[in-house]
Amino acid sequence: MSYLDYQATTPLAPEALAAMLPWLESQHANPHSPHREGRRAKAAVELARDQVAALLPPGGRIAFTSGATEALNWAIKGTAGPITTLATEHAAVLDTAAAEAAQGRDVTILPVGADGIVDSVPSGAGVVAAMLVNNEIGVIQPIAALAEAAHAAGALMLVDAVQGYGRVAIPDTVDLIAISAHKIHGPKGIGALWIRDGVTLAPLLHGGGQEAPGRSGTLSPALCAGFGIAAQLMADRRDQDAAHVDRLWSLARDRLGPGWTINGATDSRYHGNLNIRRDALDVNRLMSDLRDIAFSAGSACASGSGRSSHVLRAIGLSETQARSSIRLGFGRYTTETDLAAAIDAIAAAAEGQWP
Repeated sequence: MSYLDYQATTPLAPEALAAMLPWLESQHANPHSPHREGRRAKAAVELARDQVAALLPPGGRIAFTSGATEALNWAIKGTAGPITTLATEHAAVLDTAAAEAAQGRDVTILPVGADGIVDSVPSGAGVVAAMLVNNEIGVIQPIAALAEAAHAAGALMLVDAVQGYGRVAIPDTVDLIAISAHKIHGPKGIGALWIRDGVTLAPLLHGGGQEAPGRSGTLSPALCAGFGIAAQLMADRRDQDAAHVDRLWSLARDRLGPGWTINGATDSRYHGNLNIRRDALDVNRLMSDLRDIAFSAGSACASGSGRSSHVLRAIGLSETQARSSIRLGFGRYTTETDLAAAIDAIAAAAEGQWP
């Protein structure tokens, strides 16, 4: 199997697995218990917190969550005032905003250009939510400029950094950051919300208040440890990973051949995401013909919905064009040989759809 779906999830780093195993096999204490074993578990959680925080701006605190979906829900529902977000955001933001709108909260959905980038933020928002790196087309939003506009409007700036954390710099001026472990070679089931000092949020979950910023629930030392090591590896391997991804990006583009169009910006973009289309391509047939290659016809979160990508439609693609697009995602554990073979197979299968 050639795995080219890094935006959906990334392979678990062996080092992260090794850090998790002791907490799954024999060290089972609750990190919120006051006895010795509980304190040992808490120490592991706090080490992981520091490792995750090392890739985030100074002057804030981290609350571990079940994932980025919870973090985004909390950041939006825990604030007050109008919500402003982009038409290309993840469903975790758009659906949460819609739920808040149903409760009477004002919501503005900003359009983006054909490159997938937004160019303005209206005044009067309570919170502005934008993705650092788009999960479907890899476009990098001008978060620093958006944060400046948000603050000028008296709003908080929330960044969905799930795809960009550890890969693309996060401006120090933002107020809230949602991240997820399984997008950086960590385990599924854990994420975090970074909250700038001085920002308070209403709780999303009520209970024991185990996390100081107001999140309730017993933490898993195993998941925290895996997240922490994954974050540390992102820091340690940043330059090496970036150079590898750039080589893979160039290789993929060179081998695709004519007839393919990249969706979204090519300059302001993370190179581990290649979202492309070909006129009249039957994507379902392509995926059926290439069952030994894992790639996506759109966002994994919308798989099986029957809908074309809202992101591709938001950048102006027709329904036909959106349905003729595929997303290839690659990274640290993708070899150049494997990617070259997969790209050649995709190109040949696509070419074979026409007699």
